[in-house]
Amino acid sequence: QVQLVESGGGLVQAGGSLRLSCAASGRFFSINAMGWYRQAPGKQRELVAVIISGGSTNYADSVKGRFTISRDNAKNTVYLQMNSLKPEDTAVYYCNANIWVVVAKDYWGQGTQVTVSS
Repeated sequence: QVQLVESGGGLVQAGGSLRLSCAASGRFFSINAMGWYRQAPGKQRELVAVIISGGSTNYADSVKGRFTISRDNAKNTVYLQMNSLKPEDTAVYYCNANIWVVVAKDYWGQGTQVTVSS
C-alpha cells in the first residue's frame, strides 16, 4: 500500500520560512510527478508547485520567487521550501504524487497546516 507522509507545517510570522517534506512509502515501480497543493478555508484546492521526475518544475504565480520545490529520488521525497511567507499562504498543504504501481495513479498525503500570522 502506497502512503505519502507529510511533515513540516506549523505557525510562522509573516516574512518567515517553513520547509515541508513528503515521503512516499510502500511497494511501487516509480514516481512520476510530485507536487504540493493547498486549500484555504472556503476555497478550492489549488496547485502550488509540481516537479516531474526529470526535474522540471512549475509554480503558481502567487508563489513564484518565494517557494522552491525539490525532490530526492533516492529517498522518494519531495520538499517545499517556503520563504517570505504571507498571511494569504495560510492553508492546509497537501502532497500529491503520481505513482506507478500496477497503473499510474495519483496519491495524496493527509495534509499539513501552515499558518502565517501578520
